[in-house]
Amino acid sequence: MDINFPLILVIVVFLSGLVILLDKLVLSKRREESAAEPAVVEYSKSFFPVLFIVLVLRSFIAEPFQIPSGSMIPTLEIGDFILVNKFTYGIRLPVIRTKVVELNKPKRGDVMVFFPPHRKQYFIKRVIGLPGDEINYINNELFVNGKKIPETLQARLPSARPNFEILDEQLGEVKHKIRKDIVYSEFHYTPRYIRNYTVPAGHYFMMGDNRNQSSDSRVWGPVPEKNIVGKAFAIWMHWEGLTSLPSFSRAGSIE
Repeated sequence: MDINFPLILVIVVFLSGLVILLDKLVLSKRREESAAEPAVVEYSKSFFPVLFIVLVLRSFIAEPFQIPSGSMIPTLEIGDFILVNKFTYGIRLPVIRTKVVELNKPKRGDVMVFFPPHRKQYFIKRVIGLPGDEINYINNELFVNGKKIPETLQARLPSARPNFEILDEQLGEVKHKIRKDIVYSEFHYTPRYIRNYTVPAGHYFMMGDNRNQSSDSRVWGPVPEKNIVGKAFAIWMHWEGLTSLPSFSRAGSIE
């Protein structure tokens, strides 16, 4: 079960603030001048400002995430630590995620963090289809509104397992790299054919850059606008685990 860290943070900030307020209005007046503050009041006064700042930064400015799977290879690798802009697509309240300020809409090619329609877990994929777009994925090739998305071969690795190739994909104004299996087979995540799929209003069609190794909108459908978390914009560290050292060699913006 995933830990709901935003909810825990909101609760801790609320409780520590409540303790400080209660002490100021009631408890401090009952204490003698020489009496020391109770430990819970002292800790609340120490932690509340720090936790409040963390809450504001995570909820409205930027939030860190770690990449747990290879579905976005080669753009993002397992162990990448990324930053997600929380206000690009509008300002939302923490936990309940109600949008209170309208700003920009997602663009084709954006790398976006969201909740998929079938589970309460953070996913990260690339925006492929906008509301009203017709998406086709036929024989391992992507078509948007009847036009094949241009690809340019960059590298071919027939000796790798699985055999794959790296291509540059021009998705609207965004040029980025994708990975495809050389010998395409029916992968259990992704159906081989998707024909005439029209993205509903208020929804976005998402796909991983590792096209044959990604569970995405080809499997569980488009993402509703209310499930958007934010736009991934930078890698700040790479750390595979406790047996390795953190590295900053991959630090930079996300294309």
